Amino acid sequence: MSGPVLSVSGVSKSFGGLKAVQDFTLSLRPGDLQGLIGPNGAGKTTCFNLLTGGTSVVGMRPSRIALTGMARTFQNIRLFGDLTVLDNVRVGGHLRVGHTMGGAIFRTRRSRLEEAALSRRAFELLDFFGLTDRADVRARNLPYGDQRKLEIARALATDPKVLLLDEPAAGMNSGEKIALRDLIRLVRDRFRVTILLIEHDMGLVMDICERITVLDYGCIIAEGTPREIQANPKVIEAYLGTAEESHA
Repeated sequence: MSGPVLSVSGVSKSFGGLKAVQDFTLSLRPGDLQGLIGPNGAGKTTCFNLLTGGTSVVGMRPSRIALTGMARTFQNIRLFGDLTVLDNVRVGGHLRVGHTMGGAIFRTRRSRLEEAALSRRAFELLDFFGLTDRADVRARNLPYGDQRKLEIARALATDPKVLLLDEPAAGMNSGEKIALRDLIRLVRDRFRVTILLIEHDMGLVMDICERITVLDYGCIIAEGTPREIQANPKVIEAYLGTAEESHA
């Protein structure tokens, strides 16, 4: 069995006197599709912020963090709205090009070849996500569901080993969520990427995730398969409260 592509142990984060995350531990193997769930304010996105990079990223530029092999999307979409759909994906791919600023200015042979390869790769990603016919559209003008797809495509353009998806189904209708479920599976299989998913839609999480970690008040309260998580008393209490609380 291959070793983990991402492993963290005993990670904590406080904001003043608030302990947002306490003793967080996680291990992801190649090809895992794992969920990270919990009630609002449980610390899920803070965990994503801590994980990004997989190694110490203190003082690193975002481009250097992406080069460590991790990429992410955000709960609130963060596309370059005034750039075209194609250029948003090309921006992600630029992390992997090797030509210098001078090469780009003077259009050296190396820079031309790399830019052509970058465009081909970007179009391949757009084709996979069904966005080829919108390549020249400004990102801000895409429908909401397509903006979500574009953000995943841009993340994949960095050629990550681990992809973190922060509530990708937020704001989607039921039909869009079904399509997203199938898309996430395809992304994992086609690009051979390990996926960690934060999501509030429990139907989506239970349907596609093979293992799930549950946070409550910044602490891990359960880990296991979807079936095990659904039957875990601590998880049920975290989401529904105790009998005494429900009658208070």
